[in-house]
Amino acid sequence: MKDVNEIAPVLIGAVLALATLWAVVGLVRYLRVDRETRASIRQGMRIRFGWERLAKMAGLSVTDKTPTFLAELVSREGEVPKPRVLVPRIKVKPDRFGVMVRAKCLPKVGLEEFQRSARFLADAWRCTRVSVLPDGPGRVVIRAVRLDPLITPTEHVPTGTVPGSLDTWGLGLDEYADDVSLPLANVPGVTVAGLPGFGKTSLINKLICDLAPSDAVQFAVADGKVSTAHEGDYADLTPRLFAFAGDDLAEANALFKRMVKLRRGRSSSIRAVLGVKNMWHVGPSRIWPLTILIIDEAHTYFREYKGNDAETKKLAAVSAENARLVEDLVKKGRSVGIMVILATQKATGDAIPTFIRDVCPLGLSFAQKTAEASVAALGDDIRNWPDANPVNLQDPAYVGVASMGVQGRPGFTRVRTPYVSDADAARVADDTARLTEDPAAYLDVYPGPVDWKPAFMDDDADTLMTETA
Repeated sequence: MKDVNEIAPVLIGAVLALATLWAVVGLVRYLRVDRETRASIRQGMRIRFGWERLAKMAGLSVTDKTPTFLAELVSREGEVPKPRVLVPRIKVKPDRFGVMVRAKCLPKVGLEEFQRSARFLADAWRCTRVSVLPDGPGRVVIRAVRLDPLITPTEHVPTGTVPGSLDTWGLGLDEYADDVSLPLANVPGVTVAGLPGFGKTSLINKLICDLAPSDAVQFAVADGKVSTAHEGDYADLTPRLFAFAGDDLAEANALFKRMVKLRRGRSSSIRAVLGVKNMWHVGPSRIWPLTILIIDEAHTYFREYKGNDAETKKLAAVSAENARLVEDLVKKGRSVGIMVILATQKATGDAIPTFIRDVCPLGLSFAQKTAEASVAALGDDIRNWPDANPVNLQDPAYVGVASMGVQGRPGFTRVRTPYVSDADAARVADDTARLTEDPAAYLDVYPGPVDWKPAFMDDDADTLMTETA
């Protein structure tokens, strides 16, 4: 007993010291984060301490009538232990937009039960919305959004670092503040629609700024809003573009022919050069870069001209040829590393011919005026998801928000895309201008199949490309 009396103060002191240290660390973390994260931390504490009561009220509990071994030992003879009411165990992690709650399921309290209770949890936790998704066998993740990310403008400052992967590109945050990525690998075409001033060009600027530091990506732009490269939205990005065309149909036609020539050259030599039939099996490189053709205000180049005079017939012929050339790129460019991004206000058949639009696997739409425009941009299935319909994004608070289908998720998702300032775009373009090369340079050296190993990033290949550049 004497030894116990001597040790007890030491143990109590150690416990108090650890508790004090834990409290100090938590307070320091609380003070160092921003205001919104602090609010989420307080919300997370309320969720954790009130969970057991709320779970029972929301029907997220189960009664276990089988007594435990300890309950049987301490119970009196002939007395039946009381049944236990179990609730799922949770772990809470706050962030700037809300709280992420991970819970373990119980018998009769699984994914479906959590999803049915989502609206009750949202009310009790004072959240804008709550989603419940599976988080592995026997687990769910509950996303409680306190601050709506869709109406919270965000700004993206490009770091200028080389992206770790070119298979996907970070698009922005969805309505639950989860990251959404746009696949780049094996994607031949992307359509971007929406009213003027709601974020189409800013989205494309961010794409260029994020991928520009990689010498395995090259960009060409056809902008139907301007006449020269030094006008309009892409003026600051000109140093990073290997080709540009304005609103002149003939000029754009020459660019599209140039791209088709590149596609044909790559198709004829890909197996000899890379050793594969699909570039994505080995990935983009400097001598075989992912080549992205951006066609902004696409309706400018595909317009149907009607008239019998010579000039109108000439314009109609060029416009029809433009459509055929871009169709060639979208239908045949995937495996050789060519992607086409078509942006327009309304992705109807007169703006982007249906034989082009309908073979683009990815489509995004910012705000639209009519349901018909939404269907043209995203397909008829958008009618079944009224909450995600772009006609609901016309409020100025939704500038920069787009609706899209995300792989692995049902229906459509609304995504907040961040704004990239003109100054940051100009900085990235100037810093990476030295990486701009015509992707056909390698094909000019080897116009046909050659005996070349797939290990194309060795020293000899670097030397060859430096000399030809």
